[in-house]
Amino acid sequence: MRINSDTVKNILVLRNDRFGEFLLNIPAMRALKESFRGAALTAAVDPSVKELAERVSFIDEIIEWGRGSRSIAEKIRLISALRKKKIDIAVMLNPDKDFNIITYLSGIPVRAGYDRKSAFLLTHKIEDRKHLGERHEVEYNLELVSLIGARTEDKGILLTVNEKDSCGLLDAFSLKESDKIVALHPWTSDPVKEWPITSFRELSDRLSGLAGVRLVIVGKREGMDRGSGIFSAAGVNPLDLTGKTTLMQLAGVLKRCSLLISADSGPVHLACAVGTKVLALFRNDMPGKNPGRWGPWGVGHTVIERDDLTHITVDEVFKRAKEALKI
Repeated sequence: MRINSDTVKNILVLRNDRFGEFLLNIPAMRALKESFRGAALTAAVDPSVKELAERVSFIDEIIEWGRGSRSIAEKIRLISALRKKKIDIAVMLNPDKDFNIITYLSGIPVRAGYDRKSAFLLTHKIEDRKHLGERHEVEYNLELVSLIGARTEDKGILLTVNEKDSCGLLDAFSLKESDKIVALHPWTSDPVKEWPITSFRELSDRLSGLAGVRLVIVGKREGMDRGSGIFSAAGVNPLDLTGKTTLMQLAGVLKRCSLLISADSGPVHLACAVGTKVLALFRNDMPGKNPGRWGPWGVGHTVIERDDLTHITVDEVFKRAKEALKI
């Protein structure tokens, strides 16, 4: 089906999973906006991601649509709303059976996505090879939108953030101009991707001994139950913001940092999006979860990878951290 870009007025994109994945779709959404310049872009996202989506300048409208089961009434209301919007193109950036059905029943003429989950309802589809980890997630997303002729030269994931976003959370540091803040994020959504917490604790001990280095621990509320207090117990006494920030507050904190040291997780991509260097610790024995697909996007970042994260030594991470900090 040939698409006349001049006649496209409304585009809908779906990316309703975690915030790290959402951020890696910014280039694909930019490609849609640049290639269909007269079109408004509506993004369907998980409610938890809405505050980030609001900072993407080329997203014109946001629909909150979390993953999981929805009632028939909710689906009918969304179908009715989409029909009224007269959407020309829908792109399912993450496979979703319900959304494939909803966009079909909404009468959207162009429906693009992966060849999974009732993909016979799509007009444009591509094989889902992401589980092989052959390319970066950003490149996979750009490949999908290229199905309908969307391209961009700007593949950055930069997010608009200002100093006020940190809400004074770093004021406890009484920072000097020369101080370097290092953020540590020890946890992930999948424990098999975590560097041992004892290694993070030893690393924090050693980093705290560097002149002008201040440490902040970041993470979701779940981290509070998994040993965020272990750092202060070790005598390092960093600023512990675990479970105490919204996503935009975390973005503001990370923007002020000189370095984030993290396992494979959403904050890696958030740090990249605000222009902060990342030192990421990855397993490389699981193709779909390898750093080739999920590593920090952009230049100036560092990845240490092993098939067993316990084989990554504190000495190695400490050395690479000092190199990144230019100490």
